[in-house]
Amino acid sequence: MKKLIWILLIVIAAYFLWRWWHSGVETADRGERLFYDRVWLDKMPRADTDTVNAFVAVREQPIGLFQASSQWKGAYELFRYEPAGDGKAVFLYPQTRDKERVGYRAVACSEKGFDFCLELQGASRGVKRYFSQKGWEIGAHETAPHALERVESHGY
Repeated sequence: MKKLIWILLIVIAAYFLWRWWHSGVETADRGERLFYDRVWLDKMPRADTDTVNAFVAVREQPIGLFQASSQWKGAYELFRYEPAGDGKAVFLYPQTRDKERVGYRAVACSEKGFDFCLELQGASRGVKRYFSQKGWEIGAHETAPHALERVESHGY
């Protein structure tokens, strides 16, 4: 009887250990709070002719922007998105009707003078790695282009 109780206790402990171990995987933070409503750049420009890639995903609309520009020349593409859980979204590009599933990871970091890092997987536009700073959040009712202008006026 004692042997059966010990086996039962070991099985119960193993079950709870397994649940604890896998609960972290299901709720891993991929940075949803950082990803949305923030201006992301691939680098800070050193001159007015440096091309900088920007990315924005605004939660309220839901709309986003990929942009590559210097102070003199640029191109952009807007997209609509559907959140697909923390770390995932589906991007729809209305101009071409392309649709793609994008993975992201946004974390606090300390690289190249920035406070936050963003990695995109599966996006056919833009670059794969972006950076942001504290204060580059997009406020309520602020448009993505307006937020980019605000960052540009303070950033370079």
